[in-house]
Amino acid sequence: MSGPVLELDRITKRFGVLTANEDVSLSLGQGEVLALLGENGAGKTTLMNILFGHYTADEGDVRVFGRTLPPGRPRAAIEAGVGMVHQHFTLAANLTVLENVMIGSESLLRLDSRRGAARQRLQDVAERFGLAVDPAARVGDLSVGERQRVEIVKALYRDARILILDEPTAVLARPEAERLFQTLRSMTAGGLSIIFISHKLDEVMAAADRVVVLRGGKVVAERSTAATSRAELAELMVGRRIARPVRAYQEPGPVVVAARGITVIEGGATRLDSVDFEVHAGEIFGIIGVSGNGQAALGGLLSGRMRPARGSLTLEGEDMARMSPRDLVRAGVGRIPEDRHAEGVVGEMTVWENATLERLRGPEFSNLGVVRRGAARAFAADLISRFDIRGAAPDTRTGLLSGGNMQKLILGRSLAKPPRLILANQPTRGLDEGAIAAVHRELLAARAAGAAIVLISEDLDEVLSLADRIQALFRGRLSAPISAGEADARMIGLMMAGSWEPQHEA
Repeated sequence: MSGPVLELDRITKRFGVLTANEDVSLSLGQGEVLALLGENGAGKTTLMNILFGHYTADEGDVRVFGRTLPPGRPRAAIEAGVGMVHQHFTLAANLTVLENVMIGSESLLRLDSRRGAARQRLQDVAERFGLAVDPAARVGDLSVGERQRVEIVKALYRDARILILDEPTAVLARPEAERLFQTLRSMTAGGLSIIFISHKLDEVMAAADRVVVLRGGKVVAERSTAATSRAELAELMVGRRIARPVRAYQEPGPVVVAARGITVIEGGATRLDSVDFEVHAGEIFGIIGVSGNGQAALGGLLSGRMRPARGSLTLEGEDMARMSPRDLVRAGVGRIPEDRHAEGVVGEMTVWENATLERLRGPEFSNLGVVRRGAARAFAADLISRFDIRGAAPDTRTGLLSGGNMQKLILGRSLAKPPRLILANQPTRGLDEGAIAAVHRELLAARAAGAAIVLISEDLDEVLSLADRIQALFRGRLSAPISAGEADARMIGLMMAGSWEPQHEA
């Protein structure tokens, strides 16, 4: 067809007094990759949920292949050829890949009778688009990257001709992200049209034909990627120039955390294998690695949720391995968990409740078992102001915040009192450029104030820019440490792949 395959015409969506989208119009051509760029909370996901029928617009229309979609009907969007892959996967972990793909496409009563035909169709779709999946694999046993492929295959199985990807690389390591975009490029050659929501400027420049920038729920710019730059997009996205802070040298202090021969076993599998490290006061210690190499176990160990099978772990001489999460909070350990939705906040609680959750029983926020709500709300209001938590008031339900603003809330809660130790586990995953710079500034300020910081990240650039010392985690083992001055991208990449010097293998 010569016209656009998709048109959003003057879309407006309000949630109470909050206007999430205001008079938004955009179009998508056949075989085009369009990036929807904006800060956390700019209205990107809301707009795509309107397109897919999860939300109903207050004003405006959605047209697919020239036909207006009935509002608020995902089934109508699917039947029109629209597929959506959400940032947080919607797969059933206890079912196989084939069962996940069939559910929603086939009647539950016909799953068994249609299984053979569905398996063949699934394999045909996977082969056509270069998305290798095992129909018999249980989804719970798959890596994050493999689950992403299953989500995309599920959409294509339903004959999607327009694919919406919401933050498709938020949980992927760089090699997985690069493979994903190579696959998407080959898919557009066959006529598929793609919109992907992102805040990562490098991948927008590499993958998109055109970029639409949202700010405050409005379209503020539209650019061809061939006619723009990373710097211009960053400024358009946040409305001002953004510069990430630079780590300055400082002499580290005494050892705060020491691990000696730590082994963690979970479900019969060794997650960490004879790990040694130490972290000093006034130092950022970077742990880099591809997802699934023991990061979750290390985060669980340092947050008090897991116990070592062997070895010792001390916090300024105290036995840290025996401390509960509550003990660690009382001891001055600030925690930024990997999964902000599952471990960081309770979405149904208000901002003030989440802000004080870890210290609600202390004298600051309670008296004889009665919560001091005024003090708690005042504390939350201070965090909202200091950490620029947008769209929030103390009584706002936390689940209404964007992912980036949830992360700022968790960061503020962790840094409200000067901590001895900070566990920063994927602290900027899913954040926009402005929010990343803000998080980095706060971590460097905590370092300057003497906190010991463990930074667990899959973002090579983040580790190189923040960490004083770096170790790579591969199959549960740690490389020897190297200083920031020794490190470069090539060396760290080799370390992440387990290519260590022979003397480090012993």
